[in-house]
Amino acid sequence: MRFYENLSHIRENRLPARAYYIPETGYILLNGDWQFKYYPADHMEEEAVTTWDTIPVPSCWQMLGYEDPNYTNVNYPYPIDPPYVPDDNPLGMYRRTFEIQDLSLCHYIVFEGVSSNAELYINDAYVGYTQGSHLQAEFDISSFVKQGTNEILVKVRKWCSGSYLEDQDFFRMNGIFRDVYLLSRPKGHIRDLHITTQNNQIKIAMEGSAHICLYDQDALLQECDATNTATFTVDAPILWNAEKPYLYTLVFIYKEETIRRKVGFVSYAINEAGAFCVNGTPVKLKGVNHHDTHPTKGWTMSDSDLRYDLSQMKKLNINCIRTSHYPPTPKFLDMCDEMGFYVLLETDIETHGFVCRTAGYNGYDMVEHPEAWIGNLPEWEEAYMERMVRAYERDKNHPSIFGWSTGNESGHCLHHHKMLQYVKAKDPMRLTHAEDASRASATYPEFYERTDLYSLMYPAPGYLKEYAEDDTKQKPFFLCEYSHAMGNGPGDVMDYWEHIYRYPKLIGGCIWEWADHTVLQDGVPKYGGDFREATHDGNFCMDGLVFHDRSFKAGSKNAKAVYQYMQCRIEGDDLLVTNLYDFTNLNAYHFTYETEIDGKIINKQTVVLEAAPKETVKLSYTKANSCTLGAYINCYLHDADGHEVAFVQIPLKAECAPLALCDSAAAISEQSKEFIIQGDGFGYTFSKIYGTFTSMMKNGEEQLVAMPQLTVMRAPTDNERNIKHHWYKQTGGPAENFDRLFTKIYACACKGNVISVKGSLAGISHLPFFHFETSYTFYADGTVKVSLSGDVRENCIWLPRLGFEFFTPYEKDAFFYYGRGADENYCDMKHHAKVGFFTSTADKEYVPYPMPQEHGNHTDTRQLQIENGLSFLSDTGFEFNVSHYTAKALCHAMHIDELQKENATIIRIDYKNSGIGSNSCGPELDPKYRLDEKRIENFEFYIQ
Repeated sequence: MRFYENLSHIRENRLPARAYYIPETGYILLNGDWQFKYYPADHMEEEAVTTWDTIPVPSCWQMLGYEDPNYTNVNYPYPIDPPYVPDDNPLGMYRRTFEIQDLSLCHYIVFEGVSSNAELYINDAYVGYTQGSHLQAEFDISSFVKQGTNEILVKVRKWCSGSYLEDQDFFRMNGIFRDVYLLSRPKGHIRDLHITTQNNQIKIAMEGSAHICLYDQDALLQECDATNTATFTVDAPILWNAEKPYLYTLVFIYKEETIRRKVGFVSYAINEAGAFCVNGTPVKLKGVNHHDTHPTKGWTMSDSDLRYDLSQMKKLNINCIRTSHYPPTPKFLDMCDEMGFYVLLETDIETHGFVCRTAGYNGYDMVEHPEAWIGNLPEWEEAYMERMVRAYERDKNHPSIFGWSTGNESGHCLHHHKMLQYVKAKDPMRLTHAEDASRASATYPEFYERTDLYSLMYPAPGYLKEYAEDDTKQKPFFLCEYSHAMGNGPGDVMDYWEHIYRYPKLIGGCIWEWADHTVLQDGVPKYGGDFREATHDGNFCMDGLVFHDRSFKAGSKNAKAVYQYMQCRIEGDDLLVTNLYDFTNLNAYHFTYETEIDGKIINKQTVVLEAAPKETVKLSYTKANSCTLGAYINCYLHDADGHEVAFVQIPLKAECAPLALCDSAAAISEQSKEFIIQGDGFGYTFSKIYGTFTSMMKNGEEQLVAMPQLTVMRAPTDNERNIKHHWYKQTGGPAENFDRLFTKIYACACKGNVISVKGSLAGISHLPFFHFETSYTFYADGTVKVSLSGDVRENCIWLPRLGFEFFTPYEKDAFFYYGRGADENYCDMKHHAKVGFFTSTADKEYVPYPMPQEHGNHTDTRQLQIENGLSFLSDTGFEFNVSHYTAKALCHAMHIDELQKENATIIRIDYKNSGIGSNSCGPELDPKYRLDEKRIENFEFYIQ
């Protein structure tokens, strides 16, 4: 057994965990260029290294070309044979020098993140060893350093026994990936600090002595000399919360050393109704799961990277972060304190791969087979417990942390229970979380009582209501993961929040997850399977609410709309505006509301509303009696910088006049295989054989490059990974083969100015799934009324979409429309999009999802005008898409650089496009968002 496989050797000479702080003096950051030597296996290590590379620290060596990245979710990238790891264990050796001037001081080295372990040498002398990749490690090197130049050598191995506890869903990376620094401190310095607030007091417990000053901004409030303990009383302190993250400052002075820490007056509790409370006020947690991920740096994120993540979250109304599935760099938590976020701090544990330990899927059988789960084995207890201890001790002083989590997807084993007992005893003022305890509680009811929060991943929205109305369930329900944000989506966020807002003990949750995990190569985001991995999970890592560069997609903006802190509705003659903030009056913002009729603003007002948290105020508004396209009240909330923090559009009950159209019939002449329709400035040819247009001439210019088709295919979204095999590419199997569609025309006849078509659609090798009738009514000005009715085969799966595809010349790709925009939207993902007039182009409609897929849809459309081309209108509305890519091209491309544009502009005019959902990991798409009608009745639109 090698030493890093030995469970009795998980650390050596590493100092006990302490609260995070960095003194203002004696701090030397060792980031920068280090010498580096990589070995494919540690047994290849040379006695004397003669050649070194140079790499930056912090960094991940996979991102520097020393190994290929490897993305895997559940599966371990090596056999499950704990505590042993593969014989060929890659090794990275790091070397650099540093200067020490004063040997009378105590000298320490701190590693904030090293994967998977670190073996430390100073001046060729062995100092110590640590594992636990995302946890801080500190060593006393005072007896190893000399005055002047010193050398540090760190050996980092890819795997160790601790790797079994780090099976998180991410790209597997290695190296010194977070800050490393020296601390030179006076003898007798403070070691640990524990700062708590209760009512109007700040209580300090510390190992050491100091002169302590308490500041409110720049004003000195109090000071004292203290040893071990101190208490400050503040009259009417300003309380900390995520909306108004007010912080005081404590300054500890010992000899020449100064330590400065922020402190917030905050309390977290659960009230009698099961609601989560901050300072006694019920709060809903509008959260997201955050991984450390960067497209070119892997796990390494700079301060500016992390701050940008948080600033982008603020723009999306996010107030809660779960640190999935490990503690972040401590500066991230400083930023959460400062910027205002409620944080569930999760320790560095996940053993998900044990569910796949044999060829048959074992699942979470940790109770039935306790010996198979290391979380139940006595020899692993210390490895588990120290990760909880180190996370708690490092981060215990952050006001932003409302709870502690024992890890993720590891089963709820004996050691998890002990971790919960430990952290609850140490910190009874914060909440405890262990999703695996809730997961197992249905089978083992006693597990339900072990945590403060009931927590599940990806239940259907209806389960929330069921739980909330079950009086035997008293714990607050926290969705630690929900609305899997993979690719185009998530589309079901509002469905959860309709319940969460209604019931006190539904306290919110965290969308999975913040940003796409990618490795960017030549501008192309790559994912699992692109790097010759022995096992991988494909593009399942691309499941971010934002893209890898943190830019927003439609799903991001939809989540923002769901999480926003304003609700508006019309009740009688009043516009009611409800403040959903917990601690902020709406007078901090500007409220604008306008009446819009047929895309024109007829009245607009901007006011400052006096509305306390949860208060509703009434306003009068300008009504609309009639319209042609639509009438709405648009409500906006802007902050002092003009940023839109909330938007609501409310339809008005106005009588909508039908479209004013030509009522004179066009003449139709019949030939052997086609009908000819001609008039002033137009000429159409309609095939009897194919039951559709073969030519549409406008002012002598052809508008078609191929025949229009009735289709149902769309390129599967990532959220359809569990349903698409019922739709596509399964000849002889369960799929309907919508991607290989045959249209059969049974009859095509003309009567007066109406051409009627009877036909069917069928996937190859299968029965027809849709029998339809279409009628085309032609008017003298060239207008064509299209009407579709039909029956879907009773045992057919629900359809991705249904509508007509028009193939027009490539250059006819600019358009304007009256519908929901400007971003793409779907029936279950449209709260971010308003109805109005918009302009766009086919290229602007393209959304670069790393795995190409369906995108660019628009709902609630009344008009679509292709510049210098066809126009589409409807009294009842349609959905549309304009693109240079066919659904098959999007379906077949695996990366964005593989996409091939069609030499055409493809226009979809759809009866309906099914919703997006989050079924890549979440529940099946709700039936109300599926196109599952068996009778389609009179879908009508006009072509001009």
